[in-house]
Amino acid sequence: METTAFPGWIVRDAATFEQLDLALLDDLDTTVRVRYSSINYKDALALHGRPGVVRRHPLVAGIDLTGEVLASRHPRWQPGDVVTLNGAGLGEDLHGGLAGLAAVNGDDLVRVPAQLGPLRAAAIGTAGLTAALSLLALERQGLAPETGPVLVTGAGGGVGSIAVALLAAARYEVLAATGRPAELSEHLTALGAARVLDRTELTSSGKPLGKQRWAGVVDAVGGPVLAGALAGLQHSGVATTCGLAGGAEFPGNVLPFILRGVSLLGIDSVRTPPLRREAAWQRLTQLLDPALLDSLTRVVPLAEAKDAAASLLAGTGTGRIVVDVASA
Repeated sequence: METTAFPGWIVRDAATFEQLDLALLDDLDTTVRVRYSSINYKDALALHGRPGVVRRHPLVAGIDLTGEVLASRHPRWQPGDVVTLNGAGLGEDLHGGLAGLAAVNGDDLVRVPAQLGPLRAAAIGTAGLTAALSLLALERQGLAPETGPVLVTGAGGGVGSIAVALLAAARYEVLAATGRPAELSEHLTALGAARVLDRTELTSSGKPLGKQRWAGVVDAVGGPVLAGALAGLQHSGVATTCGLAGGAEFPGNVLPFILRGVSLLGIDSVRTPPLRREAAWQRLTQLLDPALLDSLTRVVPLAEAKDAAASLLAGTGTGRIVVDVASA
């Protein structure tokens, strides 16, 4: 491999944009030339020095990557294969995707579907994988379009936006909850939402049980919003949860579980087994309209990743931010 230095974001005491040395990378079985990454909430935390994500220092940031295999000792991969990887320790325990090169475990890679291509695969990223895993989890519990509406919280964000689009494409009636209903109503309706709710509808009463309004929930917020979403679940309804932008504390109680028999399922995209990753990507390929995905996506060069991440921390981000790593 001729390259010995490459640009990237590395977290020491703070995240800085530097030329990195090849010797920094871990001795893992597959080396990838990274073409695209993306900005997720975890990346925003890491890039802005917030605790809870980076578990070793120094560490290259970025929980997603998409690019071409340069070299591999893994039997599945050959040089030139176009691959993507979401989570699996990237940007937390392992050097991540916000850099020109990455060394990864071949078991965790997924081949980029030809129908999508690398830029759209990067736009899907961890957010889209999480949304698809949520849909699959709901359906394993028996949810179907005829069961009733599905509520999506944090609908303007990365997970929420893709969840709205996926559920609508799968013929569910989608209720999209956001803290910015006036600003995002037209956008969310275009993604397939049947109705847009102000998230204060979920948090204003504080009661553990409310009117039974939806059969399923995809929650990307946590905190009081999750408690309010559970309060509105129909009997035997099911919810998934995957985020904590609204807080890690859960101010709910057991009443929805013991009086309505609801279920709450946690979604962990980081340690998802390979077969489940493949199933989620198959569903994404089947359901996501590429033009709709494009409408959710903006692209920034690698050097601007930290600035772009600020909108996620401020709660003003919408859709997906793809990082063009080749455009440093």
